Amino acid sequence: MNFSDVLIIIFIILALLAVGLYFLNKRGMKRMVQAQDFIDQNRTTVQIFVIDKKQEKPSPSNMPKVVYEQMPKSAKIRKTNLVRAKVGPQIVTLMCDKPVFNALPVKKNVKVDLAGMYIVSITGLHLEDKKKKTFSEKMSASVNRTMEKQTTKAKK
Repeated sequence: MNFSDVLIIIFIILALLAVGLYFLNKRGMKRMVQAQDFIDQNRTTVQIFVIDKKQEKPSPSNMPKVVYEQMPKSAKIRKTNLVRAKVGPQIVTLMCDKPVFNALPVKKNVKVDLAGMYIVSITGLHLEDKKKKTFSEKMSASVNRTMEKQTTKAKK
């Protein structure tokens, strides 16, 4: 076997890997679209009181037993964003994505979009106002507001 034969074999293996990854990605995209359609169909706006939020592995002690049994093995191994909240009279554990998890305030009432036990988004909270700002950011925001007020008065 000379060098050109080795290159041809490597090229064929890389081509097969690329084709395999293409079809796996296509199948994953179909699943993602189906999941997003399911979330959009079952979305409801609910007011919740956030008791606690943690990043930890799901277990039967912090999740409903039926839900834990239906989770795939890969999801049981990873840490997820879990939120303990009071929804109506019940205290439940909900799951959410990282941006929603970071924006949720603890010990506050918040309106959220729920799909089952998954928090899709926050609807009743101004997220840009709730993050901590430095003194210079606060001053520049104040100057911008006063400039906008002056321009609207001048236009009238």
